[in-house]
Amino acid sequence: MAGAPIERGAVLFGPDGRIQSIGPDRAVPRPPAVPAFDFPDAALLPGLINTHTHLELTGFEGRVTAPEFPAWIRSLRQLKTTRTPDDYLRAARQGLADCYAGGVTTIADTGDSGAVIRVLADASGSGIAYQEVFGPHPSQAEESLAGLQRRVQELSSLTSPRVRIGVSPHAPYTVSAGLFSLVAAWSQAERLPLAVHVAESTEESEFLLASSGPFAQAWRDRNIPLPASQGISPIAWLAKHGVLSPLTLCIHAVQLGPADIRVLADSGAAVAHCPISNRAHGHGTAPISSVLAAGVRVGLGTDSVVSVGHLDLLAEARVAGKHAALTADQQLELCTIGGARALNLQAEVGSLEPGKWADCTVIRMTDTGETPAERILASSADDVLRTYLGGMEVHRSE
Repeated sequence: MAGAPIERGAVLFGPDGRIQSIGPDRAVPRPPAVPAFDFPDAALLPGLINTHTHLELTGFEGRVTAPEFPAWIRSLRQLKTTRTPDDYLRAARQGLADCYAGGVTTIADTGDSGAVIRVLADASGSGIAYQEVFGPHPSQAEESLAGLQRRVQELSSLTSPRVRIGVSPHAPYTVSAGLFSLVAAWSQAERLPLAVHVAESTEESEFLLASSGPFAQAWRDRNIPLPASQGISPIAWLAKHGVLSPLTLCIHAVQLGPADIRVLADSGAAVAHCPISNRAHGHGTAPISSVLAAGVRVGLGTDSVVSVGHLDLLAEARVAGKHAALTADQQLELCTIGGARALNLQAEVGSLEPGKWADCTVIRMTDTGETPAERILASSADDVLRTYLGGMEVHRSE
């Protein structure tokens, strides 16, 4: 991702968990005390970066089948109440193992149980755990912010140079304008990464544009005052309340017009693109080619297994490429250095360069395709031979 592919290349991991040397095999030292591994007919890639997961939901595949998105969300929230804290930890551990098996080394995860940051800390993993907050009623804003701050403080002891904590005001249909403003101001004051589900569905757009649709009806049923700012898009609504900044990751961002894309570009916010989830829920196709052309940082995410049944980032890359007419190289960029840039982690991960973390995946190349990138993208999860995180093996497949 930092230059042309190197045929018969090699990477030397240093004792500090960072890349010490990279280049043609003949030029990379092989210290006598360091184990050496050879992978013919395979590619050495930067560890893949999944910019949107919900690992605490692992194991819920096929359990939520409501056809319409608002009902699907309600069903999922009800299903989550059946899990204990230990259940969430087990689910997150399995989800992280599944990521490693797919060649992913860094994740950006949103959830409210706190399980994922605990699992990342225990595994000496890499990623950002965004702690979710909800609160649609304006009167809840101060209380919800205080609860979020307490939770973040409790979990902050689990952070490290490789495990970060962020905040996630869930979505415009679950968070009031006041709470959005408060969380955004706190995020910027403390330099906390912020993630938000936004512009995902037509129902969300109806809610903000005209106070209509199922989300508006749900607020009326609960006697929650509808948003005062009407007639604007979800992206414009976030901008109005100070949510968009270079710290912000906009998850999904499907329902975008040209003005929305300009707002994203001007704010410096990034996008987590989840094309298979968007398709599964019938949300449509995000205009990613236009988003990229505007200079917006974009990474790929799988969303939860509840939505798509897998954590296969290369499958997401293939679908993204088909929708946006991206080259194979561009598709791989989205799940490596592109994802790193979207998370503001490009100085540490996303490419194989001396000094960066020794995060690497080894993928058996197929015979399909002419270029290395095409042959990698034609592979499956079964072709991931090894995954290394900070120079340590975290997945092995014979």
